Amino acid sequence: MAVPKGSTIDPERTRTTILEAATRMLYKRGLDGIGVAELCASIGVSKETLYRHFGTKEGLVESVLHARSERVMNWLAEAVTAAGDDPADQLSAVFDALQQWYNEPDFRGCAILNAAAQHHVETVRTLAEGHLGGYLDIFTGIADRAGAADPRLLGRQLLMLVEGATIVAAHHDRADAGEHARRAALILLSAT
Repeated sequence: MAVPKGSTIDPERTRTTILEAATRMLYKRGLDGIGVAELCASIGVSKETLYRHFGTKEGLVESVLHARSERVMNWLAEAVTAAGDDPADQLSAVFDALQQWYNEPDFRGCAILNAAAQHHVETVRTLAEGHLGGYLDIFTGIADRAGAADPRLLGRQLLMLVEGATIVAAHHDRADAGEHARRAALILLSAT
């Protein structure tokens, strides 16, 4: 990411560019699948630039995972909002959005949970816990709007369906994992 002579250096743009490129590479290759030197060469930045913005590779990984989790939660919240007021439509919208993600050619499962499985360190585990908590908040809200007797319990059950569908889509058959999970989720929701 060479800066043309005479250009103004924009630290925020540089950081964003590094984050976007690193996100794609780390998702494709895994956290341990690429070293700092190769990562920097492929992004087009020096190690010094990477370290100036993120401190360490672990700092970069933490920033990548945090940004990705935030993007996913915003994306799903937007799907829920766009679905209208009916909790069943909201729930369907989440699983329909997930199925679209599963169908993407570069789908490799949940980056946050993949990272937690690769790195049993507190920062990554905390990020994974927060990410799952975001899903739980979305599902608990839907369960509450549906009048569930125990919205938190139904939210946890729906979370388990999402994570199960994501694992099946990543490691077994992605064709209709979201659809099957959606049907099961709607059955759970209708039992409220």
